[in-house]
Amino acid sequence: MITKHSRDALRRKRHSRIRLRIAGDADRPRLSIFRSTKFIYAQVIDDRSGRTLASASSREASLATGAGKLDAARSVGRAVAQRAKAAGVSAVVLDRGGYRYHGRVRSLAEGAREGGLDL
Repeated sequence: MITKHSRDALRRKRHSRIRLRIAGDADRPRLSIFRSTKFIYAQVIDDRSGRTLASASSREASLATGAGKLDAARSVGRAVAQRAKAAGVSAVVLDRGGYRYHGRVRSLAEGAREGGLDL
């Protein structure tokens, strides 16, 4: 009998493989992305100290745009870039969270680049 794994379990497995290679430090913290069916979340994390330096999500009223999920992801990317720059971060390592670099993840990364972050 074939056992079918859930999509989330497979994504978590991919994410753990990615995390073996990617780690954020004080010079280049990690830009971690989580995507749910409705919202998208981004955090800039220093893994050495275990601190979140900046975060943004599409659940925030100021970032929730009625235009669609891609535009919301781009505005979240710009917001997290602005908050990271305020925290003194100019370059990050992209942690796509086990998702493909496509759609909302790509839009968030492009928004972060527009905001001035070096990915």
